[in-house]
Amino acid sequence: METASASTRASGLARRLLEGDRSALARAITLVEAGTPEGCEIVRIVYPHTGNAAIVGFTGPPGVGKSTLVGAVTKLERERDRTIAVLSVDPSSPFTNGALLGDRIRLTEHFLDPGVFIRSMANRGALGGLAEAALQAVLLMDASGCDSVLVETVGVGQAEVDIVHHADTVVLVLVPGSGDSVQALKAGVMEIPDVIVVNKADHPLTQTMVREIKGVLALRSRQGWQVPVLLTQAASGVGVAMLLDTIAEHRAHLDAAGTLRDRRRHNLTTAVVAIAVRRLRNDLETIAANDPVARQVLDRVAARTLDPASAAAIVQRQLTSAPNP
Repeated sequence: METASASTRASGLARRLLEGDRSALARAITLVEAGTPEGCEIVRIVYPHTGNAAIVGFTGPPGVGKSTLVGAVTKLERERDRTIAVLSVDPSSPFTNGALLGDRIRLTEHFLDPGVFIRSMANRGALGGLAEAALQAVLLMDASGCDSVLVETVGVGQAEVDIVHHADTVVLVLVPGSGDSVQALKAGVMEIPDVIVVNKADHPLTQTMVREIKGVLALRSRQGWQVPVLLTQAASGVGVAMLLDTIAEHRAHLDAAGTLRDRRRHNLTTAVVAIAVRRLRNDLETIAANDPVARQVLDRVAARTLDPASAAAIVQRQLTSAPNP
């Protein structure tokens, strides 16, 4: 009876979410973030209704003004009468796994706008700045009927590449005069953007940084979409219209080339694998902590009578042979 009741509640929430009820969307994301079966059921119900929103990811080192830029983009999108959902993935506390929610501070002017939905979420230690719950939240926002979903990820420097697997367009935000930005030019993060924004462009080192970025981009393939380098001053709104137009141009390029479907298929495949890997890791950690055989194996590793690779193979076999719950 309790299972049937939970299923009924999930169906009701899913229906309201698809009708654009923002309170239902907020509740559904909370259930997904808590990892409840009800949350999973809601995602399962609404999933066929996803794929309509434009998903735009904003990434880059900490302190470059990503939140301010997202706020400026949201303001201009609303002036163009488009509905927006914003997901800010914040660093999580190592003690509570909670998020500071600091990114919301830059979006306060949109809190009372019924055409804007804002949610902050902890990254829960995900190296690329995104957690499984965040990916599910994007699907829920998409299904709720928003025109665009803006995802701002944690600034984790060179490791922050997960966003490329979950967005139609990836915007890399940098700022001149920052050591973190110089490091970003050398890192794998430079491989992922569709658009590069140099924010706080009134800085005297702006043109120097633009030349450095273009030098790095010159090493990439000349085929297909050529990554533009744009200048913005997010706090005053300078350059934001050009950024929005460029994002639209990139989307049009994907449509014209017929690659949007392929890109989304790749993104979804990567999401499936990432979720499976995360769950397998959790299962392995549970076995390592509780299974008597695994504990004996780990004791042998500690005693240096068994090497880690051989031990991993044994623990893996324990996982595959364990009965399904």
